[in-house]
Amino acid sequence: MQRVAAIDCGTNSIRLLVADLDPETGELHDLDRRMTIVRLGQGVDRTGRLAPEALERTFAACREYAAVIAGHGGAEHVRFVATSASRDAENRDEFTAGVREILGVEPEVISGDEEAQLSFTGATKELGAADGLTPPYLVFDLGGGSTEFVLGADRVEAARSVDIGCVRLTERHGEDTLSMRADIKEALDLAAETVPLTTAATLVGLAGTVTTVAAVALELPAYDPVAIHHSRIPLARVREVTELLLGSTAEERAAIPVMHPGRVDVIGAGALVLLAIMERSGAQELVVSEHDILDGIAWSAARDRRSESL
Repeated sequence: MQRVAAIDCGTNSIRLLVADLDPETGELHDLDRRMTIVRLGQGVDRTGRLAPEALERTFAACREYAAVIAGHGGAEHVRFVATSASRDAENRDEFTAGVREILGVEPEVISGDEEAQLSFTGATKELGAADGLTPPYLVFDLGGGSTEFVLGADRVEAARSVDIGCVRLTERHGEDTLSMRADIKEALDLAAETVPLTTAATLVGLAGTVTTVAAVALELPAYDPVAIHHSRIPLARVREVTELLLGSTAEERAAIPVMHPGRVDVIGAGALVLLAIMERSGAQELVVSEHDILDGIAWSAARDRRSESL
């Protein structure tokens, strides 16, 4: 077993996984898995820069995560991956320097294609054990600033990242759903140039928008990752939840038991992206995974550690 720590820093949230895993058997045991809404991408689409207050929120979460890792006796390898917001920012060097100082590791600002492949690994490594789920899989990771699409079975066959996410769409369009739909269609057209969106046997959705919509669809009294993981949500139910969220006030969305406060203002846009993907793919149900890019980062950290010992 190797103890690794994986950190995924996106546009809306930053997440930590501390886990013991065995690359030989494919076993991964969570020691600590947590998420903090930091909204790192606040205003990036408009200004091209990371806001000072957004950086401070992110650095505060990094300090907390450093303490968590130390509390588990440290990790053999720590990998910090940053995605859409920091890819787009002019002042990303300020971000990387702050992370390096706090955690002692170099943050990797990865490409959209690498982000897609890590998401695919995390989401599909255990799907063979789930009843009735057959490849090829179309995996999509719906984030705050971008959405990654990956098609594959045992390996990645095609991948594409496009700039639609719940935060980016909300900041661009506010509550103008017609403009959002046009933006989403254009992005899906772009994704389809590289990734066939209608050929998969199983559609797998990842990240906070997807799991939150699933939790609402399942009418859970509280957020329950065990109940959400590998749940199957019909297209008709996703459509109902999307209409509910778009038709609700901020106060009504905040009152939903499974709703994280940091998602209240962006969940409508995210649900609209999710619905559009399902309609475009022709899928009649969505398989929801709690295992995603964070797990993929952990597995890549284990591989890195193995290569270092050779």
